[in-house]
Amino acid sequence: MTESSLFKRTAAELAEAVAAGEVSAVEVTGAHLDRIAAVDDAETGVHAFLHVNREQALAAAGEVDAKRAAGEQLGPLAGVPLALKDVITTADMPTTAGSKILEGWQPPYDATITRRMREAGIIILGKTNMDEFAMGSSTENSAFGPTRNPWDLDRIPGGSGGGSSAALASFQAPLAIGTDTGGSIRQPAAVTGTVGVKPTYGGVSRYGLIACASSLDQAGPCARTVLDAALLHSVIGGYDPLDATSIQQPVPDVVAAARRGADGDLSGMRIGVVKELGGEGYQAGVERRFGEAVEVLGKLGAEVVEVSCPHFDYALPAYYLILPSEVSSNLARFDAMRYGLRVGDDGSRSAEEVMNATRGAGFGAEAKRRIILGTYALSSGYYDAYYGQAQKVRTLVTRDFEAAFEQVDVLVSPTTPTTAFPIGEKVDDPLAMYKNDLCTIPSNLAGNASASFPCGLAEEDGMPVGLHVMAPVLADDRLYRIGAALEQALVSEWGGPLLDKVPELETA
Repeated sequence: MTESSLFKRTAAELAEAVAAGEVSAVEVTGAHLDRIAAVDDAETGVHAFLHVNREQALAAAGEVDAKRAAGEQLGPLAGVPLALKDVITTADMPTTAGSKILEGWQPPYDATITRRMREAGIIILGKTNMDEFAMGSSTENSAFGPTRNPWDLDRIPGGSGGGSSAALASFQAPLAIGTDTGGSIRQPAAVTGTVGVKPTYGGVSRYGLIACASSLDQAGPCARTVLDAALLHSVIGGYDPLDATSIQQPVPDVVAAARRGADGDLSGMRIGVVKELGGEGYQAGVERRFGEAVEVLGKLGAEVVEVSCPHFDYALPAYYLILPSEVSSNLARFDAMRYGLRVGDDGSRSAEEVMNATRGAGFGAEAKRRIILGTYALSSGYYDAYYGQAQKVRTLVTRDFEAAFEQVDVLVSPTTPTTAFPIGEKVDDPLAMYKNDLCTIPSNLAGNASASFPCGLAEEDGMPVGLHVMAPVLADDRLYRIGAALEQALVSEWGGPLLDKVPELETA
């Protein structure tokens, strides 16, 4: 088995090969580490990773091989490598959240997600690049430089989890973890031609996830296939007593749903096309691929109807009051007193002056912008007018979902209004950048499950387009059934996976 055939294989295929003894976990891990070294240069390559865990990854792979040789029963993804977004704590690697204020910080503990993956025998290759504290739609707000889209290195890979999506699309890892506050799993998945799932809020533990906006943040699986995402979801999901927002309910059988969907029969499913998520401002190629994907779902037996969710039009402005308000509170902990960066502590300054100097030097422009917006929205005299009103809109968006799900099983829309845009095009226009999350934000406000699945390439620029699927709370399995059915149909139509069309990257 050649090295290139190893890093091009799916997570499910790699797991089966390791289990059957066709290849060792060390060989699989080594092939992916070599791929990272070849294509991930920070200056000229993809720059998906901020930290590569080479020695520890190979050691963990060796442990999997030893347990396998001893006849131990291992998890279904044992020996499979993974890229971990650098907002999830790891006791053996730095966790920076893409910010100078945490540069080099070594957490004293593993996040629950990290622990569960280690226990399952998943090999963590390293930590991936991201917008600072998950604030952004392009991974250009990272303090350590932008990640580039493997489809076109001059374009963004989405944000805030662009490092995880780019690692998948450039075949540096078969699995990844992202976090989604307003679309940061789904939006990068759409613009890189990968699969990204935002589970029901509370369905995957947030313990050890550095908070951006606590009532919106949700970690979830990223992969190149629907089945791979489902397998990873089944590992990381489930109740966690360490997380006060964790739902004490079993994870839906997402793996069975993915396998069922691959049969290509959606008979009995009712799919609602959201009227408000389309039209003016949406790229023509995006709308065409979306329309074709919906037609495919209809041909597979689903009933397709149009559904109106009128308050979705107000989701974006409500989100950009709720999120910065929570950011203002959460980022107050980075005060130079306990951990992280400390600037100006030469004995001549007060604690308050050191705090001001540290936060000024440590936070980037977008983090500062959202802290200021949030502090203003929460200030005396403005709380009811801004934050309070935004929370009322959040309730109305949730009611729109509830009403829609009385009529249909899932809702669909484009994942993003446009394909990936050139690096630098919107970095000085925050409002234009914020509009990239137009379709994804409602699900974060309501807390329901949603996902993005590849549905083709836009003819204008040859860049990937995503189909966005939204399901009710704790109905995550519906996402996988729809996604697997679409994947099966489109892969047959394309003559192979969409990612086979990614241009060859120059290697170091």
